[in-house]
Amino acid sequence: MSQVFEPPFRSIFWKMLGYTLGILIVIWIALQSVVGYLLGLAATEYGDGSSWISWAEWSVSILTGIGAVFVLGFLIAPISALLAGLFQDEIADILETRDYPADRPGTALPLSQSIVQTIKFTGVVILGNLLALVLLLVPGVNLIAFFLVNGYLLGREFFEFAAMRFLPPAEAKAFRRARGGTVFLGGLVIACLLAVPVLNLVTPIFATIFMIHVYKKLASAAAI
Repeated sequence: MSQVFEPPFRSIFWKMLGYTLGILIVIWIALQSVVGYLLGLAATEYGDGSSWISWAEWSVSILTGIGAVFVLGFLIAPISALLAGLFQDEIADILETRDYPADRPGTALPLSQSIVQTIKFTGVVILGNLLALVLLLVPGVNLIAFFLVNGYLLGREFFEFAAMRFLPPAEAKAFRRARGGTVFLGGLVIACLLAVPVLNLVTPIFATIFMIHVYKKLASAAAI
């Protein structure tokens, strides 16, 4: 965790934060524009003087404001996952050069494969969080579901990214399955960070650094 705030990674964090805030602001503006447009249509249809129009505008403004907070909070995880694909290889190169100079350097994924992996990872994070969101309605299960779902998904995807820098995709997946328990526990650590407001913004950087260290240790143990 301390490495996340070191200068090389800190500069990447500021870039990611800028992109994340930019995306969230665009989504916020889009939501407000859609609501404003719909209310404008209603006012045109029924007349600006209709008493219920003023009441509706006031009510909808409050509800959309509250709803937008929840929506934007929910979107932090998938947006972070999407942005992770833009910076993962840069983070990995810095870490491997500094912490593992004697090892064979990892190879960045081809652009097409990187795009596919990023889209896939973003999709599974969205689906996982939707499932966790639904299970929020079930007392006693909600938090457990959040950590189990995200622990599995985050552990799998970030570990496979680290492994695929050194192994073909099929071997990387097989290596992850063979160490499934360790990878899942690592995913739980990442999920715990994801659950902390503000700190969850550094999740992609932390997860990339963390899982490269995990992969290196497991690969070293397997080679002995």
